[in-house]
Amino acid sequence: MIKTELVALIEKKRAELIKAANTNGLTSSVAIRCSQELDQLLNEYNRKYIKRVPSTSY
Repeated sequence: MIKTELVALIEKKRAELIKAANTNGLTSSVAIRCSQELDQLLNEYNRKYIKRVPSTSY
């Protein structure tokens, strides 16, 4: 999946989550499922496209 497709899926899922939360409540099973699916998409995006910054130890 290319970056633009993944971003489009993330935006679509985010809109779906907002609609589900407004309609059914934030703790409804529908909203929770959407939230988990959005988390998976965001995790995939982070794995593929966000560069890791080395942590500095103090």
